[in-house]
Amino acid sequence: MTRHTAPEIAIVGAGIGGLTAAMALTRRGLRAQVYEQAPVLREVGVGLHLAPNGSRILHRFGLAEQLREVAVRPEALEVRRWNDGQVLTRRRMGDVWETEFGGPHYTMHRADLHGLLAERLPAGSLRLGSRCTGHTEDADGVELRFADGSTARADVLIGADGVNSLVRGAVAGGRDLLVPTGTCAVRGLVDMNRLPRLDPEDMYVWAGPGGRMLTAPVSGGRQLSFVAVIPENDDEQQRESWSRPAELDLVAKAFQGWDPTVQELVDAAGEAGHWSLRDRDPLDRWSTPRTTLLGDAAHPMLPHHGQGASQAIEDAVVLAACLAEAGGSRRQDIAAALHRYETVRLAHTAQVQLGSRDSGSQRLGGGPAGPQPRNQSGQEMKALVADTSWIQRHDAEAALAAQPAA
Repeated sequence: MTRHTAPEIAIVGAGIGGLTAAMALTRRGLRAQVYEQAPVLREVGVGLHLAPNGSRILHRFGLAEQLREVAVRPEALEVRRWNDGQVLTRRRMGDVWETEFGGPHYTMHRADLHGLLAERLPAGSLRLGSRCTGHTEDADGVELRFADGSTARADVLIGADGVNSLVRGAVAGGRDLLVPTGTCAVRGLVDMNRLPRLDPEDMYVWAGPGGRMLTAPVSGGRQLSFVAVIPENDDEQQRESWSRPAELDLVAKAFQGWDPTVQELVDAAGEAGHWSLRDRDPLDRWSTPRTTLLGDAAHPMLPHHGQGASQAIEDAVVLAACLAEAGGSRRQDIAAALHRYETVRLAHTAQVQLGSRDSGSQRLGGGPAGPQPRNQSGQEMKALVADTSWIQRHDAEAALAAQPAA
């Protein structure tokens, strides 16, 4: 039997998807070099949801204890009326969801998850201050070019470089554009002791005229992460920065007349980030014979399902398995592995991506006056859970096992 050398793998981007891919490849006996443009390894942002479909994978990686130390497993999701704070409906989570979906639902600070993954990088596998400016693929591999004039070669290139992915532009041929949705997400953190009316083990949603406020406990319950989804004017949509400091006085104005707890929350936020919510259509392919995409680079999605991190984690574990099982670094081996990866992941992520446009937390809008009657909000909550339950039950590794290598 002919032995083939293990492929040299380059990952562009050291976010959650890129780091999970490096860890998954290491577990499979492969090595990857991660290239990150930032001079210091740190993750921006605030809170994130690690849904059961993502947490199951990280538990299998042996991270259960570490996740329990830094994350929160919310006990309930509570919907409150936008103007007076009346509880409209309350959905139990905690043990109930863990039993139903086969894994816990965590809320956590993005930097905490990023740190757990970064600690597991093999020594020497991360190159910081390396901004990839382009790549060239040939029959023998891929050459990466960096802003400092250096180059590197690999057998496989994984673009994990986010929503504005340079690698995606090369794979898609520059045909897909980011389309503004007319809304933005303002995200920030507040110390939990400044919000005594809220339980540090619960998530909360207020949905009313022109906006939504969603909160989740992070940092072991010491902080509350909030996301305010509000309209964005035309001038803001034209600004090129994807993420920038938010103008909190404008956020406070958007929630004027709402439940005092919402107003207190905005007032307590010393700073927040402004993310313009923009959308792309799903791609019909992610790969060339030696290059592929992962996470937001492959399927940037609106945040209404809370699935960005979990989908990237699913991508990473499937891609690592496909490359490990491919048999070597020959062009046909790599091409077959990337084709299998697409076959398992592309249609699923497209369905999640498209579903995030008009479902999830948007179900709780209830029209211009926000959700009013208790029974109406209860029905909306059932629809919200139905929107995501099939996603949370999905087991990416089982789906891969059902798609044998050619």
